[in-house]
Amino acid sequence: MNTQNVKAGVLGGLAGGLVFGMLMAMMGMLPMIASLVGSKSAAVGFLVHLVISAGIGLGFGLLLGDRVTGTGAGAWQGAVYGMVWWVLGPLVMMPLMMGMGVQFAQAFTTQNLMSLMGHVIYGVVLGVVFALLRARNVATRQVVS
Repeated sequence: MNTQNVKAGVLGGLAGGLVFGMLMAMMGMLPMIASLVGSKSAAVGFLVHLVISAGIGLGFGLLLGDRVTGTGAGAWQGAVYGMVWWVLGPLVMMPLMMGMGVQFAQAFTTQNLMSLMGHVIYGVVLGVVFALLRARNVATRQVVS
């Protein structure tokens, strides 16, 4: 396991989570995220969202980290990764956790399309921040060597 990829993934996930979290706050979605832990508080929802964002970023670092060759690659790989998490998160896992069943039939509602946009933005920020951190780590190692 490459610990630099893990660290960059977590930090990239947090960066993407901050951006996406602000969008979710504007759309009033954070209380729904808080309901995953039995709360209705937007602040709790934001914290839960950041924890999830860090975990998803960690997964990016582990699964795709060695494939990210620059910010362009990070952006498109992050965008695709965000789309995958749009399917896994709001269409499958979250509805199942809330006792609603999968939501594929509702995938193209306005709210879910806004969620798709947010997940893509999250992924792009994740991928770009990951690439920048990884490049910085490589440059630092070369200077130290």
